[in-house]
Amino acid sequence: MSDVDLDVAPGERRAILGPNGAGKTTLFNVIAGDIPASTGSVELLGSDVTMRPARARARVGLARTYQQSRVFLGLTVEESIYLATLGVRGGHLRPVILPKRDAELRKRAGAAAARVAISHKLDTVVGSLSHGEQRQVALAMALASEPKILMLDEPASGLSRGERTLLTDLLLGLDPEITLVLIEHDMDVALRVAERVTMMHEGRVIVEGTPDEIRANELVHSLYLGTGFRNE
Repeated sequence: MSDVDLDVAPGERRAILGPNGAGKTTLFNVIAGDIPASTGSVELLGSDVTMRPARARARVGLARTYQQSRVFLGLTVEESIYLATLGVRGGHLRPVILPKRDAELRKRAGAAAARVAISHKLDTVVGSLSHGEQRQVALAMALASEPKILMLDEPASGLSRGERTLLTDLLLGLDPEITLVLIEHDMDVALRVAERVTMMHEGRVIVEGTPDEIRANELVHSLYLGTGFRNE
């Protein structure tokens, strides 16, 4: 990945597209702090976080999901979302649980589950859920931290047509104040949700535009149809 200059406005819906190996997930990992930037800088909400660890970026207001859902398979849906809520708050390692604070966090966990249509499974062990339902839990865990920036890495991967429709509706219904950035191979999902699209190839940005501009772009069609891209 080199010379990637990505500016996303507050509240914007941005899709990052590109074939496998384009550098999309690496870009996400650098932004989220999962891997360090070798050059350049990362700025979130007006603050330079280039040298700050992932946990500090989460506390600034960034939440993300991964290509492979990172969920607690042995816990219930409610417990998983509760822990995600607890994890970004200061003092979460204290051994004493305050009843009022605990009730507040569990209420937030329930609200996050409702937002992604999984509240009917609160008492279900996550490991017994379908792939699509585990995706919903991962999204609820991200939303439970009340993020200002939400980054989703291929949220529609492995979902059925009905589950993709549900996911699209969930994303369209997000709080407009949340900045949404998603990597997605499903063009129908990505172009319906996004207001602006960034196309990557071989570690760099090659095209940016509105969904309509991307749909009409011959280079995008070439990459997705497999005829490739030649850097002259």
